[in-house]
Amino acid sequence: MPCYAFCNYQQDSLLEVLKKEVLKIKEYDKGKIQKIEKLRTQLRHTSPKDLEKQYSLCDQLYWEYKDYLFDSAHVYTKRLINIARSLNHVPRQYESQIKLGSIQVSCGMFKEAFDGIDQMDIKLMPDSVKFRYYQLKSRAFIRLSMYNTNKFYSPVHQSESMVALICAVQLAPPNSFERLALTASLYNNMNKDQEAAACYRKLLENTSITEHQRAIAAHNLSNLSEGAEKQSLITKAAIYDIRTATKETLALFRLAEILFRDGNIEDAEFLLKEASEQALFYGNKLHNDEIVTVMRELEAEKLIRLESSKNHTLTVLIVILAFGITATGITFFVVYRKLQDVKRREQFVNEQNRQLDHLNKKLSEDAIIKEEYIGYFFQVVTGYIQKLEKIKRSSERMIRLESYKELSVIAKDIDIKKERTSLFHTFDNIFLKLFPNFISSFNSLLKEEDQIVPKKNEVLNTSLRIFALVRLGIKDSQTIANILENTISTIYTYKFRIKSKAIVQSDEFDKMIMEIKFNDQEKEMADL
Repeated sequence: MPCYAFCNYQQDSLLEVLKKEVLKIKEYDKGKIQKIEKLRTQLRHTSPKDLEKQYSLCDQLYWEYKDYLFDSAHVYTKRLINIARSLNHVPRQYESQIKLGSIQVSCGMFKEAFDGIDQMDIKLMPDSVKFRYYQLKSRAFIRLSMYNTNKFYSPVHQSESMVALICAVQLAPPNSFERLALTASLYNNMNKDQEAAACYRKLLENTSITEHQRAIAAHNLSNLSEGAEKQSLITKAAIYDIRTATKETLALFRLAEILFRDGNIEDAEFLLKEASEQALFYGNKLHNDEIVTVMRELEAEKLIRLESSKNHTLTVLIVILAFGITATGITFFVVYRKLQDVKRREQFVNEQNRQLDHLNKKLSEDAIIKEEYIGYFFQVVTGYIQKLEKIKRSSERMIRLESYKELSVIAKDIDIKKERTSLFHTFDNIFLKLFPNFISSFNSLLKEEDQIVPKKNEVLNTSLRIFALVRLGIKDSQTIANILENTISTIYTYKFRIKSKAIVQSDEFDKMIMEIKFNDQEKEMADL
């Protein structure tokens, strides 16, 4: 069990690396494109007469495009053939034709590939070209046998592939990657899986091979492996393919199939989409058709799982509903009783909130009134202090000069009645600023013939001023008398006279006076 868990961890870790590499495909493609553009620029600047250099550059471009983009690889292979003909170099002509056949086989163009193979004369080839020829022929026949699985033709194709493979192994350079890889393929065709696997493992242990070669070895070894090792190898092959910007690859597709079989739908779908994009980019329609077939199976599996999930969810919901109905029946009575308690408490809270709201408004009103009258008080007091200071200085100066007549004139100029009238006038104006509807609201409590209207030179008269002080919260008659400089009996008389003419009871009259709307409250209600 610990061994299995360790292997599973490695698989998940490699899969995460692969998914991150997939997201960096554009970066790897950018490096590939830059290399290709550099070669193409060199080719454009090469003299038309310099056929050797043209051949070399076209050959390099072929190898860059070989597993990246079929159309471009095809174009440069054709140019290689034409240049070789211009050079009258038969081995190069055959070598270029073999390269063309190699990419044709990759795209499933078997007729074109075999037509090219049949046109070549092996007697005119050096060993290095013969090696490539037999390598192509073996690959073409084995791919054809995989495509055409008819029991009459497939064995014949496999036999032809085996003969060509033996020749290729014999001609491959000693100790080369190709020699060991072809030997492994030969063992595999002879059903000697252990020997074939040993060859591929030996290749993977070789640190001098390229990442593309490592991808080929890992992919082929995965075909001889099972379980966790198979998935690990195919994942590594896919990673190497991405890093080398290889589009003509089966690794991503094969890994997606494994994940699909294991039930990992999400990752399988992600890799299949990327594999399809790579196949379309390269131009391999045959391979893309295979991918589309698996993607359809995957979509069908997703629908099956979705329906299964819906059924499971429905079953769970039915069970929950049954429990819910039972629980509802049990708790309904308790909830109902508690709801009644809540309603009673809510009514109590609402009543308390209304009282608090009224109190807050009252406090706000009192604060504004105090603010207005405190400002007014300081303004008046400041004015009187300034006047007293002026009189004090004038008096001191006249006393020093013994000008008593002028001192008497100053005393006569102080008009107490005028000052008191000014004080009341200022008070009246500030009050009506705070309570603009006071007079109309006050008169609405009296009969029409008894309503009080100030004279033209008045803002408020004595009767209105008394109840203006009451509205401000000054209810003590002695205090009102002191403010208005009247006797307390006079204040009582005014109050009695007004209340006797009111259309409401005496107690209600004072209450109605206190309910006269404050200016800011009216504005607030208008805004709401």
